[in-house]
Amino acid sequence: MKRTDGYELWLSYSPYSESMTKKYSAKIKNVYTALGSEILDAVSDEIELAFSSLLDTNFLLERSNTVKFSNSSLLIAPYDHLDEDLCARLPSDTLPEGDGYSIHTIQDSILITGLTEKGILYGSFYFLRLLQTGKSIENLSIVSSPSVKWRILNHWDNLDGSVERGYAGKSLWKWRELPKLIDSRYKDYARACASIGINGAVLNNVNTQVYILSQEYIEKAAAIASVFRHFGIRIFLSVNFSSPALLGGLGTADPFDKSVIRWWKEKTAEIYSVIPDFGGFLVKADSEGQPGPYVYGRDHADGANMLGSVLEPYGGIVIWRAFVYGQGETDRAKKAYSDFKPLDGKFLSNVCVQVKNGPIDFQPREPIHPLFGGMDKTNIFMELQITQEYLGQGNHLVFLAPMWKEILDFDTFAKGKGSTVGSFLAAKADDKRLTGIAGVSNIGSDKNWCASLFHPANWYAFGRLCWDYTLTAEEIAEEWAVCTWGANQKVLEAVKYILMNSWQACLDYMTPLCLHHIMRYNHHYGPDPACDEGSREDWKPRYYHRADSAGLGFDRTRNGTDAVDQYHKPVADMFNDIKKCPEKYLLWFHHVPWDYKLSSGRSLKDELSFVYEKGVKEAEMLRDKWLEIKPEIDKKRFESVLDKLNIQYEDAKEWRDVCLDYFLKFAEGEK
Repeated sequence: MKRTDGYELWLSYSPYSESMTKKYSAKIKNVYTALGSEILDAVSDEIELAFSSLLDTNFLLERSNTVKFSNSSLLIAPYDHLDEDLCARLPSDTLPEGDGYSIHTIQDSILITGLTEKGILYGSFYFLRLLQTGKSIENLSIVSSPSVKWRILNHWDNLDGSVERGYAGKSLWKWRELPKLIDSRYKDYARACASIGINGAVLNNVNTQVYILSQEYIEKAAAIASVFRHFGIRIFLSVNFSSPALLGGLGTADPFDKSVIRWWKEKTAEIYSVIPDFGGFLVKADSEGQPGPYVYGRDHADGANMLGSVLEPYGGIVIWRAFVYGQGETDRAKKAYSDFKPLDGKFLSNVCVQVKNGPIDFQPREPIHPLFGGMDKTNIFMELQITQEYLGQGNHLVFLAPMWKEILDFDTFAKGKGSTVGSFLAAKADDKRLTGIAGVSNIGSDKNWCASLFHPANWYAFGRLCWDYTLTAEEIAEEWAVCTWGANQKVLEAVKYILMNSWQACLDYMTPLCLHHIMRYNHHYGPDPACDEGSREDWKPRYYHRADSAGLGFDRTRNGTDAVDQYHKPVADMFNDIKKCPEKYLLWFHHVPWDYKLSSGRSLKDELSFVYEKGVKEAEMLRDKWLEIKPEIDKKRFESVLDKLNIQYEDAKEWRDVCLDYFLKFAEGEK
C-alpha cells in the first residue's frame, strides 16, 4: 500500500498505468547488471526494488563481472564491463562525457552504460523515471552528461541538531548517536539525491562550530560518508577560518604563518585518513561575524589559496563564499563584486568562489549577480537557496524552478550575445575549470522531509537543473508531479497549476516590481516595511525600498550608486534606463516617481495596488485549484496541503494590507 506521509518522495515507483506496466513487462524479461563496487551494488538493489512495483511479472536479475548481450533484457554496466560483442553493437560516438550515461535500444534489449560507475547510477535512475512517467522505451537513443561538475546540497545544520533557516524539523544528522548508530534515513536521503544527480553534500552550517574538525566529529562524519559513498556522494565540511587558533591553540590563524599552514596540513591528512573521498572545505569568511583573512591584512585569495594548497594533494577543493557586505560600500549590492573582481585570476585551480544568485540575499526576485560573467579566470559556483527563507518558509507553496530558470537563462553579454548564466556555469568533461551549483537545503527530520508534501519539488528541481540547465520548469514540474502524485490527470492538472503559478503569486503579494528585503527582522517571515530593528542600516527594509514623497525604489543607476556598471554592456545600459529596464526589476534599480506611468498605463501608485491585489487573488486560486480535486485525494494528503494553502492565502492578504497601508501614505504625501 502506498504511503501517504511523503516519505518516499518521488521514488515510490507507482505504476503509471496498467497498460504501460504490461508493455514494460513484455519488453524486459531479464536484467543483467555488473558486479563491482558499492555503487554498482546500489544500482542492482534499486532496479530490483523498482521493478517489483513497476513490472507485473517475475524477472531474472543476474550480476556478473562482464555483461553480454541477451534478448528481451535490460543490460546495465560501465563500458569496461561490457563484452566485446556488446561494445560492437553500441552505436558509434554514443559514449557520454564524465559521469554521464548512454541509454540505447539494441535489437530488442536496452543497454545503460557510461564511462564511470556514477554514470551507470544516474542512467539507471533516469531509466526508472521513464517507467514512472509512462514514457515509451522503444527505440531509445539517449546520451546525457551533467551541465556542471559539482552539484552540492549545503546543509545549514548545527551540531546540536538545530537547523539555521530550517523549516522541516531537526537536522537529519544524529551526531550524538554517530558513529556507532547509523540512521536508515541517511541511505534514503542519499538515494533521493543520487536519483536527481546530486554528487556532494556539506554536512554543517556555514556559521560553523570549530569542533566539527575535532577527531570525534571527523569520525562521525566518516560514518555518514560511508553511506553516501554507495550513491556517489562526497561529503564536505564547513570550517571556521580561525580553527588553528580556536581549536588548535595557536596564537594566530594568519594564512601566511608556517605553524598555521602546518596545522591545516595535519588536520587535512587526518580527515583523508578516514574519509579518502572527502570533497573539501566550505568557508564563510569575513562575513557576518565569521573570521577571515582580513584581520591579518590578507585578502580572500590569500586565505582560500592556503586551504587550497593543503587540499590539492588529495584532490580536494575549497569553496569560498562571496557573501560579504559592509566595510565601506554604501550599496550592499555592490560589495561582493567590489571585493572579488580585483582578485580574478589570483585563486588556485582547486579554489571555487561561491556566489549567491543575486547581489543581496535570496530575495523572491533579484537581478543576477554581476560576478556571473565578471570573473572568467576564476572557478565560480552559484549558490541557490532551496529552503524558502524569504518566500514563506515552510508554509507557502512556492515552486522555485521558474525563478532559477530566469537566472540561468539571463544573458550577461560577457562574451557577446548568448552568454547566459547557465552557459557560464556549464563545462565539458575535459574543461579544467571547476563548475558547480550549490543549494541551501530545505531538508529536515520531518517525515515528509521538507515541511510539506509540495516543498520536496524544489529539492527535485534543484537536482534536475544542476544536471541539465536547459530543462524547462514545465518539464520538471511534470516529472515531479507524476512521480510523486501518480497519473490521475485531474490531480496532475491541479498539482502542475500550483507549481507553475506559485512563484508569480509570491512575487505579486510580497515584492512587486522587485521591491526587496521588506520582511520582518531576523526571522524574515511576514511583511514589515517600516521595520527599524537591527544594528546595521542594510538590515532594515527602509534601506532598500527608500519610500518617500517623491517615489519608491533604490537608485542604482549612474546617477545613484552606479551598481548598473558592474554589469556588461548592453545590460548595464538597459538597467540604467528607466524606460528600458524590465519592469520586473524596476524598483531594484530605480527610485521611481509615484506618478510614473508603467506599460500597463497605470501610475506606480496604482500599479502597486493592482499587483498586490492580483497576488492575493492568485494565492486564492492556488487554494481553489486544490479544493477542486478533493474527491481524488486521500483525506490525509488533501488536508495537509490545504492547511498550507490556507496559511498562504491569509499571509498574502496580510502582505497586501500592511504594505499598501505603509507605501500609499508616502504616495499621498503623508510621512
